Amino acid sequence: MNRYATTISLALVCVMAVGLAGCGNDTAEEAPAAATTESASPVALALAGGNPAAEAAVATISDEYMRSIIKEISDDRYEGRGPGSTGDKLARDYLIAELEKAGLEPGAADGGWEQSFDLIGVNASQPDSWTFLGHGKEMTLQQWDQFIAGSGVQNERAEISNAELVFVGYGIQAPEYDWDDYKGVDLEGKILVMMNNDPDWDPELFGGETRLWYGRWDYKYLSAARQGAVGAISIHTTPSAGYPFQVVQTSWTGEQFELPAGAEPRSQVEAWVTEDAARDLVAMAGLDLDELREAAYNRDFQPVPLGITTSIGMDVAINRTSSANILGLIPGSDPALADEVVIYTAHHDHLGIGTPNDDGDVIYNGAMDNASGVAQVMAIAKAIKSMPEAPRRSILVALVGAEEQGLLGSKFYAENPTFPAGRIAANLNYDGGNIWGHTHDVTFVGLGKSSIDEIVTLVAEEQGRVVKPDQFADKGYFYRSDQFSFAKIGVPAMYLDTGTNFVDRPADWGREQQDHYTTVNYHQPTDEYDESWNLEGMVEDASLGFWTGLAIANADEMPAWSPGDEFEAARLEAIDALSNDE
Repeated sequence: MNRYATTISLALVCVMAVGLAGCGNDTAEEAPAAATTESASPVALALAGGNPAAEAAVATISDEYMRSIIKEISDDRYEGRGPGSTGDKLARDYLIAELEKAGLEPGAADGGWEQSFDLIGVNASQPDSWTFLGHGKEMTLQQWDQFIAGSGVQNERAEISNAELVFVGYGIQAPEYDWDDYKGVDLEGKILVMMNNDPDWDPELFGGETRLWYGRWDYKYLSAARQGAVGAISIHTTPSAGYPFQVVQTSWTGEQFELPAGAEPRSQVEAWVTEDAARDLVAMAGLDLDELREAAYNRDFQPVPLGITTSIGMDVAINRTSSANILGLIPGSDPALADEVVIYTAHHDHLGIGTPNDDGDVIYNGAMDNASGVAQVMAIAKAIKSMPEAPRRSILVALVGAEEQGLLGSKFYAENPTFPAGRIAANLNYDGGNIWGHTHDVTFVGLGKSSIDEIVTLVAEEQGRVVKPDQFADKGYFYRSDQFSFAKIGVPAMYLDTGTNFVDRPADWGREQQDHYTTVNYHQPTDEYDESWNLEGMVEDASLGFWTGLAIANADEMPAWSPGDEFEAARLEAIDALSNDE
C-alpha cells in the first residue's frame, strides 16, 4: 500500500468510526497506519460507535428520492434530453432546482449553475446505398442494414471521390507497445478499413481482454484522419463493439453533436459496416477477412490495399446550438484543503428524438442511461450537504451534458475546469444503475489503476460486499464514460457499476439481466422507467460512493495513480503546473 492509499484508508476509518472532528493530522500521525487499516474492521468500528452525522446523512439516500429523479427526467415531456433541445433545457432547470433545494451553491466560474458550451449539430443525409468498384466487379451496400455513414466534417457537404480502400488492421499507433499498423505507408486520400477493438490475446500487450482507448471508435476515426485519410470504415461485430449493430443504427443516424472543430485533422466520412458486408468487400478483392485479421495480429503487419474504389457524397445540415454542464458546489471546511475538490459526475443527456422503433416510439428516454446515474449523484450530494459540517475538501457535483455524443460536456469541463487539474482529488462517476436488487458484489471499473482501490474495498467490506474489476472488460467501459475525460488530465477516476452476483438469484442471473438490457434497451426507445425496478442495490451503490468521496475529501493526501499507469504522467504534470503557477 502506498502512502496515499494509507492516508485515505485512515480517513475512511475516522469517517466511519469516530466522526469528522477526530480525524485531524495528529490522529493520522500518531496511529500506526498498517495496524489500523489492516486489523481494525470497518464493521467493528462502525458498530462500536460510528459517525452519527455521517450515518444520519447516508440514511437519506433512499429508493424514493432516486426513483423520483429517474421518473421525472425520463418522462416523455423531456423528449429524451437530446443536447440543445427543449427537453435538455427543461431537465437542466429541474436538476438545478433540486440542487438549490438540497442547499448546494452554484459552482460555475461566472457564479451561476451552468457551464455552457457550444455544440455543432451535424445531420448528414445518408445515401440509401453505397457502391464499390474493383477487380472488374461492383458491389452495392444498403444503408441501415449493411452500413451507417456520417460526416466527419462540420461543413454543408461531405464527399469522397474515387478513393481506394486500404485494410489497416486495428488502425493503431501505440509507441509504448511498439505497435504501428501504418508502418509509414502513405495513406493520404485513402479510405481506411479497420477492425474494432485492440489486440486482446496477450495480457502483456495493450490490456489483454481489457479494452483501452485504442479500441474505441473515436480513437479509430481520429487515427485515420491523422494519416490524411478521407474516410474510415470500422468493421462492426457485437463482441468487438460491446453492443449489437442496432446501437450503431440508432446512435449514428440523425443529428450528431460535436464541439466546434479545432486544429485536429478530420476525415470526410466516418462509417460502420456489418461484418458480413466487410467480408463481402474483402472477398471482392480476392482476399479472406479472417486471414487479414490473422495477419493483423502481428506487429509486422503492413497495410493491405484492396484495389477497390468508391465515391460517396452527403449533404449536411449544420445546426449551431449549445448545452451546459450543471455545477453545484459544497465548499470545503478546511481552509488548507478547500481549494481542492472531489468531483461527482453523471451525464444528464440522452439521445433525444430519433428513429422510431417497431412500435413507432421515437423518444429515447434514457431512464437507465443515465437518469439512474443522475439520481445517484443527486442523492449523494443531498446527503453530504445534510451533514452539520462539510468535508475538508470541497465537493463538486458536475451533471455533464452531451456524453452520448462523445463525452463532450466532460471534455469541455476538463479543458476549462473550475478547479485546476492538480487540485482535483478524484472523480467518481455514475453512468447507469442497479435496477435489479441487492448484490454480493460491486463492479469497480478502473480497479487496479489508483489508490482509490483501497477505500472502495473497505467500504464494500463494511457493506458485506466484495469489489470486482470490470466484469465486461472487453467492452472498454473505462474509456466510454465521463471519468475518461478526467483521467486524461491526470485525475484519479473511478466508475462504479452494477455487480453481477445478486442475492437469492442464480449465479448467471445478473449477467443475463445486463446482457438483456444491452441487447434490447441500450440506446433504444425502450430504455424507459418501470415501477417494478428494484432500487435497493442502487441505494447500496450510492452509499458506497458517499463514503468513498467523504473519505477522499477528508484524507490528508489526494489519491494517486498506480505506478506506471497510463495516466500517471498527466497527474504529475498537473501537479507540477501548480508549483509553476505559484
